[in-house]
Amino acid sequence: MKKGSSATKTKAATESEQFRKLQKKLRRQVSWAIRDFNMIEDGDVIMVCVSGGKDSYTLLDILLLLKRIAPISFDIVAVNLDQKQPGYPEDILPDYLNEQGIAHYILEKDTYSIVKSVVPEGKTYCSACSRLRRGSLYGFAKQIGATKIALGHHRDDMLATFFLNLFHGGALKSMPPKLLSDDKQNLLIRPLAYVEEKDIIEYARLKAFPIIPCNLCGSQTNLQRAIINDMLREWDDAHPQRLASIFKAMQNVAPSQLADRELFDFEKLSLDRDGQERLFEGDNIQAGQTDSLAEIGLPVSPETQRFNPKFADKQPKQVSNKASNQALNRKSNQASNKTMEDDGSAQKIPTINPVI
Repeated sequence: MKKGSSATKTKAATESEQFRKLQKKLRRQVSWAIRDFNMIEDGDVIMVCVSGGKDSYTLLDILLLLKRIAPISFDIVAVNLDQKQPGYPEDILPDYLNEQGIAHYILEKDTYSIVKSVVPEGKTYCSACSRLRRGSLYGFAKQIGATKIALGHHRDDMLATFFLNLFHGGALKSMPPKLLSDDKQNLLIRPLAYVEEKDIIEYARLKAFPIIPCNLCGSQTNLQRAIINDMLREWDDAHPQRLASIFKAMQNVAPSQLADRELFDFEKLSLDRDGQERLFEGDNIQAGQTDSLAEIGLPVSPETQRFNPKFADKQPKQVSNKASNQALNRKSNQASNKTMEDDGSAQKIPTINPVI
């Protein structure tokens, strides 16, 4: 296909109603994440790590859009690390960034050879590769004075990391939307934290980003992350709200309901009962081995109550007939109540102990 024809199709796609709605959705979700976690402040210099994949392209594109309309002033610089993988198309990213007029740096470092030399044959390269990449990018951010490092991880990446740690790491942790590096020299932000991967895929398709595949690790089979991603996609297809619910749970942690002794002080838990007695609500209590009960100071014939005392003396309120279509149901209920009164039946409904 000719370049002109491709550009025309891309222009038409980005002017469509579908694209405008999707872009508005992504812009809103990124804005929420920035607001909720105070990711970007006035005067920030944001270093956006661009790999050439759909996620980082989308992140850069949405941040540039927000920069134009945000009520605060901040700057954006794109940074790519060329890791010298065999067959890596070195011209694609510089051409795209120059065409878009985006300030950028291309860092060249042969981490590929290092990874190949330190990782045993048959093992995955991802961990060693990401460590080397992080070290280079973190150091460069400090060198140029960038105040934040923006990464393209999205909601599904965070969920996959959560399950990787759960299934294989024995830890409840994931990728936080905002993180201070261990050496406290850099602040990392993930503005796509609320964005679903399927929306990024569609956005990248409509924008026709020049995607660069990762042949270093993408060609390896049976990656645990790939298996987790497949699981998440199956869940999303079968139960559309499941992933949203899991992500919401990651934002709604109850330390006292887990088992981390460092996070919650279980050892010092103690009773703080008041003097109000709560009788068992039921028909009867059978006590066995009463001598043993008495010996340890427990009642041999505990009292019971049939109904919750606070409802015992209250009669159901009569509601006036305000709508003709409710009259029939009301008359039916009144007739039923009268029958119960004639039979001497109990009028109260037993309640379940709310404390339990």
